[in-house]
Amino acid sequence: MIKNKAKEYKDYVISLRREIHMNPELGWEEKETSKLIERELKNMDISYEKVAKYGIVGEIVGNKEGKCILLRADMDAIPVEERTGVEYQSKKQGVMHACGHDGHVAQLLGALKILKEMKDQINGKIRFVFQPAEEIGQGSVKMVEEGVLKGVDSAFSIHLWGDLPIGKVSVESGPRMASADNFEIRIIGKGGHGSMPHQCIDPIIVGSTIVTTLQSITSREVNPNETLVITVGSFNAGNTHNVISNEANLKGTSRCFSNELRKEVPEKIERIVRNVCDAYRARYTMNYDFYPAPVINDERCSKIATGSVIKLLGKKGLTKMEKVTTAEDFSGYLRKVPGMIAFVGVKNPDKSCVYPHHHPKFNIDEDALEIGMGLYAQYAIDYLKN
Repeated sequence: MIKNKAKEYKDYVISLRREIHMNPELGWEEKETSKLIERELKNMDISYEKVAKYGIVGEIVGNKEGKCILLRADMDAIPVEERTGVEYQSKKQGVMHACGHDGHVAQLLGALKILKEMKDQINGKIRFVFQPAEEIGQGSVKMVEEGVLKGVDSAFSIHLWGDLPIGKVSVESGPRMASADNFEIRIIGKGGHGSMPHQCIDPIIVGSTIVTTLQSITSREVNPNETLVITVGSFNAGNTHNVISNEANLKGTSRCFSNELRKEVPEKIERIVRNVCDAYRARYTMNYDFYPAPVINDERCSKIATGSVIKLLGKKGLTKMEKVTTAEDFSGYLRKVPGMIAFVGVKNPDKSCVYPHHHPKFNIDEDALEIGMGLYAQYAIDYLKN
């Protein structure tokens, strides 16, 4: 039934996705997207509440008692100028749905439409959340703080994925996406004339040494079987040819799949910063911010999802995918309850859907929305029966 219903509502979901795509909104600014979701829920006669500014939470309660499964979709866009040239291209300069969140919202709305009609087959409760501010790593924490997980037994989400071909779904257990923590380092030296470096403490030399030495954490301090990425993405100092700057500023990110290793990284980074600065007689300040934790799929939930995919697509729909060092703040829910995220393929060279996430030409094969819609609904029904 779900497979047929997903096919029936495919055009509805595509239309919603395009409407959202034309009107993208950044994190904590999703006012119109939230209004669209409210409009559709009212049309379906599904009750809901507003949470976390523009977030939405509600429930479909089945006719039989049972567990509670949470279905989540994120709703924010990113600051990218769209260059796809499609007829439903973003109307907002410098803002684009280049990560698939427009599709996430649309396919969950489609799934709710299906599930509302299947109320007599729901053994428990299906709680749904439309979450703001995923791209800036803040939305899930705020949603959890405002109580969306109260009474929830498990959580499920879907990410439309540009590296997977259309018709393929990955639901493996274990680590799937990395943590994403940020750091800022201010190096305080002693400025002066570029021709007389002996009178100065050059923060550029200090910063350069720090940048290169940080890579020894990955190569010489961490088990080679572990994944750790430390990247300095911004290095700013000085503004002219013959002046040694007073200070330099570094900004970077660290990524890993282990919660234990994640706790150790700040101390490892600061130890290098402190000792390099001591060696060059410089001073420093450092800020380290923990953002999304690793996304780790629960084994039992993965098995249920495997069965759900087979019901919709057959065994040919399943595929294996390497874990990725991009991040997802869905981990904010998974740190509290077991659950999983599924990756639904959207890549199709025949439709020019080949560009990576966050690229100005990123687009999805909209046939994937039928799959995502069906998977949200099928997994919810299957989980509550287990």
